[in-house]
Amino acid sequence: QVQLVESGGGLVQPGGSLRLSCAASGMIFSLYTMNWYRQTPGNERELVATISRSGSTYYADSVKGRFTISRDNAKNTVYLQMNSLKPEDTAVYYCNARKSGVNYWGQGTQVTVSS
Repeated sequence: QVQLVESGGGLVQPGGSLRLSCAASGMIFSLYTMNWYRQTPGNERELVATISRSGSTYYADSVKGRFTISRDNAKNTVYLQMNSLKPEDTAVYYCNARKSGVNYWGQGTQVTVSS
């Protein structure tokens, strides 16, 4: 049974930083492309960052230069380092694992950027 468990969300002031973690179990982690998505009420879930099996990365334009995605295959964990946070980054952040059209999702972690 595949499980993805996010942690690290919370309340932070504008300009601050947070690091999200997503611990995976029940899967061969190194074979999956890992993604971070986010969603605000009334909006579709949007892709924030991707890291491939080989370590190639992709970022949405809105977070490029501020967020960094990384993975530790030995720990079955993917991270999202978020710096210079803005109020518009406020959302529920979801971890996603994808391979051959199969998707697994975590339960989400709330990130709130507010003074």
